[in-house]
Amino acid sequence: MYARDNVAGASDLQQRLPDQREVEAATQMLQMLADPTRLRLMSLLAEGEHDVTALVAAVGTARPAVSQHLGKLRLAGLVSVRRDGRRALYRTRDGHVRRLVAEVLQAAGHRVTGEPEHD
Repeated sequence: MYARDNVAGASDLQQRLPDQREVEAATQMLQMLADPTRLRLMSLLAEGEHDVTALVAAVGTARPAVSQHLGKLRLAGLVSVRRDGRRALYRTRDGHVRRLVAEVLQAAGHRVTGEPEHD
């Protein structure tokens, strides 16, 4: 293999890179999920709608902290909220987010248990 072959290959690779805006958005999403409490909340919200009271009880974190985490997740576009009377019900925004959370937790489960990884 010659050096000029590597340059041609690099150009092809560069064209296949995601758009800078997509990379920035993905980085922001992953940063939001990197917090243990937020990841636990997202795991619960991926299963369906829940109000703050149920989420507080489930994750064992103070209500103000859970509310702040939900606010950050909402601003990042990872969760949505709807009103049901006085209650605010939170859920994951879309299937991409649900699958992302499920996949990362499954991958972590493989790593923790030693179960063989698969494609």
